[in-house]
Amino acid sequence: MPRSSNQKLKPLYLAKILTERTDEDNPLKTQEILEALAAYDIPADRKSIYDDMDALRQYGLDIEHRRGNDGGYFIASRDFELPELKLLVDAVQSSQLITGKKSRELIKKLSKLTSITQSKQLNRQVYMSGRIKALNETVYYSIDAIHAAINERKKITFKYFDYNTSKKRVYRRSGEAYARTPIAMCWNEDKYYLITYNPKYDDPIASYRVDRMADVKVIDEKADDYDAKAFSITDYIKRTFGMFSGEIMTAQLAFDESLVSVVLDYFGADTRLIAADGNRFNIRVEVSASPVFLGWMFQFGSKAEILSPDSLREAMRGLIMTGNEIYGS
Repeated sequence: MPRSSNQKLKPLYLAKILTERTDEDNPLKTQEILEALAAYDIPADRKSIYDDMDALRQYGLDIEHRRGNDGGYFIASRDFELPELKLLVDAVQSSQLITGKKSRELIKKLSKLTSITQSKQLNRQVYMSGRIKALNETVYYSIDAIHAAINERKKITFKYFDYNTSKKRVYRRSGEAYARTPIAMCWNEDKYYLITYNPKYDDPIASYRVDRMADVKVIDEKADDYDAKAFSITDYIKRTFGMFSGEIMTAQLAFDESLVSVVLDYFGADTRLIAADGNRFNIRVEVSASPVFLGWMFQFGSKAEILSPDSLREAMRGLIMTGNEIYGS
């Protein structure tokens, strides 16, 4: 049989054909494989196919052969199974961090991790209530640069911006670059935040939304030293984000029994539920008088109540009175 210039690449093309075109429900017969190789100008015979299959199995491809009319060769297992890819696609599609364009690019790459036939099942549309796609296309590269700086103990520079009513960037400090020591990344409510350290300020710890950062660069300047033992990232996140921003206090809260699942989702599965009168239950948890926490409680109306301390009840009363002033009693 005459040899073509592609002959030495035959095992690679065979692996490509099997990976792209086969799965347990879509095997290829030997004759179909020969025809597929011929399309790449690679002539082959059955004996060489058997030998190449053995070689690819030794290399690590999970190739199986099923006999019968609907039989043939196929890739039996992959690094990512189809249900796992579906989960990843759903996460990419619904993530607020990722722009629509980048979501489509990532899903296209994920589709290459399975057969062409199965990849059609990844063309899914996930509807997430309240999720809005990011506008910053370079957020990926910003995250990569930040992690590199943290690992190398280097500083970074970046510009920080907001959006105006025309959806145009308005840079803070008139576009002057920030220079900071990156400490850690925090994921909160589908947004990435960078926690930084700058000893020049009385309050040296600050956080920035990564999707509002531009021109992120690792600079050849050693990171500032900080006392990692004295600074708890976990405590900082609790104080800065969500219901723990502000002075933390122990509160007793009451809820209607219909809110058990909601309460456990919010405060954790290990939260102790104490039975109370009137189809209610009480809990004791650490919270603060932050607008986030008060707003969370307020949404449940008469089904949720702050029992103590009095200062937290007063904070809720103040929130309600402010609403009355704006909207009328």
